[in-house]
This record gives sequence, structure tokens and C-alpha cells, in this order.
Amino acid sequence: MTTAAAKTMTRTWQLLCTRADLVPFSGVAAWVDTTDGPAQVALFYLPGHAQELYAIDHHDPFSGANVIARGIVGDIKGEPVVASPIYKQHFHLTDGQCLEDDSVTLRTWPVSFKGDEVWIEA
Repeated sequence: MTTAAAKTMTRTWQLLCTRADLVPFSGVAAWVDTTDGPAQVALFYLPGHAQELYAIDHHDPFSGANVIARGIVGDIKGEPVVASPIYKQHFHLTDGQCLEDDSVTLRTWPVSFKGDEVWIEA
């Protein structure tokens, strides 16, 4: 596929996994097909919150490792975050913004439940 063709592709909803595959208040890693090719996604499930599912890059730009799904989930000033397990930078789950470095943002994807299935738009 050429670069021009890839840029014209539209995002589509894809079945990613099921609710049973998720760990409450924790992350799991998954592969997803994106318009830029396959990507590793960190999927977080926060039952009982207004927004229960979040999908952000699994790749930690500070360490270069795919570890974000193994980070510690919490909140800072009421906003859900994940702390990278290596150097402990915090990323907002809603928009991927790094709290310690404004120049760094992880990619995010829309994700939702359809029954017990988890769907992602990529």
C-alpha cells in the first residue's frame, strides 16, 4: 500500500476483545489495525466511572518500550491517568497528554462496549 493510499483510508470500528478479557482498574495490551498499519494499544477498563474504557498507545516514548498497559492506573485532580512503569511519567487516559512534559502526547482511540464486546475505532 502506498503512503497516499494509506492517508485516504478512513477509520472503522473493529472488534478488539470481550469484557471478560479486561482486568478492572488495570490495563491490557492488544494489537489493532490502523490507517498507519498495526499498532499496539493499551486498553484500560475503569468500571463505575462515567467513561469506563480508554485506549491509548502502548509504546512509552520515554523508555522506548511497549509497557503502558502495565502502568499504574489512578487519578490526578479527578482525571484518570496511567503512570508508565519504567520512568513513572503520567499520561491522561482521556487524551494521552503527558503531565510532566507538555510536548509528549500518546495517541488515543475511541473505544466502547457493544454488549460484552469491546470495539475500537482505528
